[in-house]
Amino acid sequence: THQELLKIGHYTSNVPTERGGGGLDLVMVARRQRLLARYAPAPALATCMHRYWTGAAADLARAGLHDLEFVTTGALEGEILASGHAEAGNDLAVNASTTVAEPVAGGYRLTGRKHFGSLGPAWTLLGAHAMDTSDPDNPMIVHAFVRRDDAGIEVHADWDTITMRASKSYDTVLDSVFVPHDRVGAVVPVGGESPVLGAFFTWALTLISNVYLGLAERAVELAVSTAQLRTSIGLDGRSIAHNPMVQHQVAEAWMALEGVRGQLELLATDWVGGNVGPDWLPRIAAAKHRTAAETRRAVDLATQVVGGSSIRTDSELARLWRDSRGVAFHPPTDALAHELVAKGVLDIDPTGPR
Repeated sequence: THQELLKIGHYTSNVPTERGGGGLDLVMVARRQRLLARYAPAPALATCMHRYWTGAAADLARAGLHDLEFVTTGALEGEILASGHAEAGNDLAVNASTTVAEPVAGGYRLTGRKHFGSLGPAWTLLGAHAMDTSDPDNPMIVHAFVRRDDAGIEVHADWDTITMRASKSYDTVLDSVFVPHDRVGAVVPVGGESPVLGAFFTWALTLISNVYLGLAERAVELAVSTAQLRTSIGLDGRSIAHNPMVQHQVAEAWMALEGVRGQLELLATDWVGGNVGPDWLPRIAAAKHRTAAETRRAVDLATQVVGGSSIRTDSELARLWRDSRGVAFHPPTDALAHELVAKGVLDIDPTGPR
């Protein structure tokens, strides 16, 4: 799948047209990721980690900010980007880090371990964040990119999960890896904001959420076709679509996804149209949280409609059910989403005590 996507320009489709890319905006990319996820959820998810960097770089450039220009150049030259943000012991996502960024002449040295690096066998540039505490009173989060062949990099092929198995989301160990200043996208105070952070967070959560929406849409599609074809002795041989409870389950699943789809479409449309206000972070967090809850509920309902055959290991719906479980573990998780939304709505300092 990776090679096929390379051939059709998938990895540069949201690079600006004037730079030689496809010029797709967030709305168009989100819809395409959603469609891909219907039939190949794990590749759709894995490629989000590349496309959110190239998308953020493109939008920043359109705004006259070239902090991620090297990302655009790299993508056009064939670089494959991945996400290096998940860490053990860090429940604050990119607002904190257990990875150390040590300032040195010409850049930083990064030391830590990153989990869930999708496109594990293929990535060439890993976008990672780390904490610089050289000034204890003003800790900073450094957002930088390490190359796969940098000294001190170890990629561990340890992805063995029940969900999104084909994403090959390997761990990466950083052992005093030197990153020059020209591969640093942003340096932000802990809990602070920056255009880079806002752009990549928006692209990341919108695309990832659309992947899980797409796979849930496919699950409901399978449930509907099964309900129309499967007959019931209790209904005098008519299809189970005539069972009022099945109708209720299908309606519940459909309505759940209709709400998520509308919320994600509005989020992407507002970003592209510049309709971004002070409530943007709560809106992004709320959209991802709702996606996590409703897509899993819709897939669960789909399995109830289809019945016992949905748990066979060779069933498409069984794979979709397993893959749908992954959404809960992408940041912001349930707890962090509620914290971000509440602090935003209540106007509480997000860096204050919890």
